[in-house]
Amino acid sequence: MTRPWTALAAACAMLAGAPLSAQDAGQKDRGEAFSRLPYWPGYWVSEGQAGTTIGGFAPATLAARDGGPAPTIPMMSLAGFGAPWSAEGRERQAEARAKSAGRKAMGWGYPMMMNAAAPLQFLITPEETLILNPYADTRHIYTDGRPMPAAEDMWPTVWGTSVGHWEGDTLVIETVQVANPNDYFHGAPPLSEEARYLERIHLEGDRLIDEITIEDPVALTEPWTTRLTFVRDEGFDRMIQINFDNDRSAADTIEPPADER
Repeated sequence: MTRPWTALAAACAMLAGAPLSAQDAGQKDRGEAFSRLPYWPGYWVSEGQAGTTIGGFAPATLAARDGGPAPTIPMMSLAGFGAPWSAEGRERQAEARAKSAGRKAMGWGYPMMMNAAAPLQFLITPEETLILNPYADTRHIYTDGRPMPAAEDMWPTVWGTSVGHWEGDTLVIETVQVANPNDYFHGAPPLSEEARYLERIHLEGDRLIDEITIEDPVALTEPWTTRLTFVRDEGFDRMIQINFDNDRSAADTIEPPADER
């Protein structure tokens, strides 16, 4: 005959084991989900900006200034110099140039954070990918299967609203509702809030490639595509994480090192 307390103990053990088994299964499923994702560790900088010194000069720029060849990799291709601007876009450019002298930058913002001298980190999970730099620029790219929010549920922000998905080892991103990038960073293209940004990010050897196509019915006459390349750079693991403070009263007020003047 089974004693009552023995039967009760057995029942409790069964109940306690059920949630634990479900938890173990969930952890296993999550581990498998991570194993299917790429891993992009380290600090990544735009290839043309790699090795930039405290004076703000990339090695290729210093070499060209000393009589060497001109840089072969554009350093700020997202600034928009070769973009197919419409008449409205050219007016926006002229306005941006007119007010650029002495302006303070509040940060890089999107899309310029993808083309800056500041290093990027990519933190990848099954539900989202975070792209961040040391100046409080953070992009959230949701990859959990959600659709883009309805238009009435979005508003323009510095980094926009991003939804993505994986095609093999390529991260495909759609970003909309980006406030005029030039309002946040004076070197950014003066695109409109109607711009749509499509990105494909993947690893090629030791380089991370970001192919960006921008469509803007207000400021552009046709889609504008540019290809960014990133390489890992060293020393940023000890970099202080701080807000962007470009506190200058005019251009060239920060003295570069003596050997770069």
